[in-house]
Amino acid sequence: MELSDYSVVRSILTKHGFTFSKALGQNFLIDPTVCPRMAEACGAENAVGVLEIGPGIGVLTKELSQVAKKVVAVELDTRLPEVLAETLADCGNVTIVPGDILALDLPTLLQEQFGDGPVAVCANLPYYITSPVIMRLLESDLPFETITVMVQKEVADRLCAAPGTKAAGAITVCVDYYAKAQQLFSVPKSAFLPSPKVDSAVIRLKKRAAPPAAVKDKAAFFRLVKAAFAQRRKTALNSISNTLGTDKAKVAAALETCGIAPDARSETLTTAQFAALLDALS
Repeated sequence: MELSDYSVVRSILTKHGFTFSKALGQNFLIDPTVCPRMAEACGAENAVGVLEIGPGIGVLTKELSQVAKKVVAVELDTRLPEVLAETLADCGNVTIVPGDILALDLPTLLQEQFGDGPVAVCANLPYYITSPVIMRLLESDLPFETITVMVQKEVADRLCAAPGTKAAGAITVCVDYYAKAQQLFSVPKSAFLPSPKVDSAVIRLKKRAAPPAAVKDKAAFFRLVKAAFAQRRKTALNSISNTLGTDKAKVAAALETCGIAPDARSETLTTAQFAALLDALS
C-alpha cells in the first residue's frame, strides 16, 4: 500500500469516514523521501526498538518497521487505530498503543514493550505539543538512545540555537541541560496532508551523559530560566525580579557576583551562567 500516494491516502480516509482534527494538529506526512531519512537519523536498526508518537496513517511507522526491531506507536486519536490496522496490516513488529504521551506511564510502557533493550524516539510531532512532549521525554530520565522529531521550523531554530545567542529562549536552555540538539534537514509544507501554513524541520537530540553545569535544584533552575525569558523585551534583571517577585537589589547583587552585566538580556546567558546565577540567588 503506497501511503505517500495522495489518492490512496484520500481513499483510505474516506473509507473510514475520517476527517482531520485541527484541535489535534493533524497534518499527515506523505512525502516518501522524508521518512527513510528520519529512520536512519534516529538509529533505527534490528537491535533497536522505536517509540513513535502520533503515527497518523502510518507512513513513518511503516518505514521504521522495516529497519527497527520493534515499533510502538502511541496514538491519542481513537479513530486512527482502525485506519492503522489496515495501513500497517503487513507490519508484524508494530504495536499501536492508544493514549496520551503526556499522561502515560512511560517507564512501565517501555519495560512492557521493549524490556531492557535500547530505545530511540522518532516522531512527527503535532505543533501544539512539541515543547511539552520533548521536555516530558527528557525529564523522564529514561534511557532513550536518541530523540529524533519533526517540528515547526521556527521551533527547530529555537530548540537548536546555542544558549547565549539571540535565537535562544527558555526552551533552548532547558533542552541544553539534558541534551545536545542538532537540526538535520528542512521539510516543506507540501510534504503534508493537509498542508500546514509553515515549513518543518527534523531535529535530533542526544542525551548528555552529564549536564553542562552542576545544578543542585533542577526545579528551581527551570523556574529561574523561565522567569528570565518571561518578559523577553526586558533585561534579565527586570524579568527575573518581576516574574519571581524577588527583590531587584538581590537579583542585581547575584548578577554582579556572576560577572553578568546588570543590563544583560536573558538570551545572552549560557546554561552555566544560569546555574551560577541560581547559586548566587540561593
